[in-house]
Amino acid sequence: DLSSNQLADAVFECLPVNVKKLGLQNNQISNVPRGVAELKSLEELNLASNRLADLPGCSGFPSLQFLNTEMNSILTPSADFFQSCPRVRELQAGHNPFKCSCELQAFIHLERQSGGKLFGWPAAYVCEYPEGLRGTELKDFHLSLLACNTTLLLVTALLLTLVLVAVVAFLCIYLDVPWYVRMTWQWTQTKRRAWHNPPGDPGTVLQFHAFVSYSERDSLWVKNELIPNLEKGEGCVQLCQHERNFIPGKSIVENIINCIEKSYKSIFVLSPNFVQSEWCHYELYFAHHKLFSDHSNSLILILLEPIPPYLIPARYHKLKALMAKRTYLEWPKERSKRALFWANLRAAISI
Repeated sequence: DLSSNQLADAVFECLPVNVKKLGLQNNQISNVPRGVAELKSLEELNLASNRLADLPGCSGFPSLQFLNTEMNSILTPSADFFQSCPRVRELQAGHNPFKCSCELQAFIHLERQSGGKLFGWPAAYVCEYPEGLRGTELKDFHLSLLACNTTLLLVTALLLTLVLVAVVAFLCIYLDVPWYVRMTWQWTQTKRRAWHNPPGDPGTVLQFHAFVSYSERDSLWVKNELIPNLEKGEGCVQLCQHERNFIPGKSIVENIINCIEKSYKSIFVLSPNFVQSEWCHYELYFAHHKLFSDHSNSLILILLEPIPPYLIPARYHKLKALMAKRTYLEWPKERSKRALFWANLRAAISI
């Protein structure tokens, strides 16, 4: 019994080799040196109330059966203790300032496999660190496999990132997000230039009753029916048409925006040809912008031919929403009904 003598690690260099029971509690021992002493007969070792930072191995104590390391400075005991000390029947390691972490979880798992070799379990085994877990018994401390396995965590994070990127890419392609971003940029740039125009600049004044958007394949109907019936006769309507009103030298997108901004209304001639036209989509997009920015009722939809829903691309979700919520005029095939159609259209355009 060498307890309470302020002994340090060097005590293991001068011990009788045949000692069976050794009491070294309440000393200044911080480590049990390996290879310094080989106590083959040692069966009981009491190292309570020292400065140990870990459990000692059994390389020098092949016959060790009882070990006491209570009240030391052990934060995370070695998980391989019972493998290195196969003959140990009882380990007293309670009342240490255990740090509840992934490393400690391995020790807890080992205790469950050891068949109850930990003396004082579970009351004497309590978390001291971190602050949020102080007072928690080790038996109630659990961390997920994902939290404790860095490789698994990285693989999972990588897979989730790849899935997220794939979903975003799919949505971008399906909904044509880059196209909308590009068009929004064009619209903001044109609006910015318009704000910098001097007061009284004709570019900022409303000049037309309506801007007409249509597919080139429907241009014959526009030239032979729409324009003659609206621009001639009593109460003529001034239409803005891209073929005659676009300003040379400006980009097509800027011309579209300017024409929509200079018009009270925007007329869209809808047909299967319309939904297949890239420029018609631009015009619809910018007119939709004006509808919400000005809080106006500026859109007029003319259904020249029925459009089967499957023909409308995903990027035309605005058109689908407009056709579902707004009333549109249908071009009648019977000549007797066309007078009413023109009267309704003039009423819709009326300022």
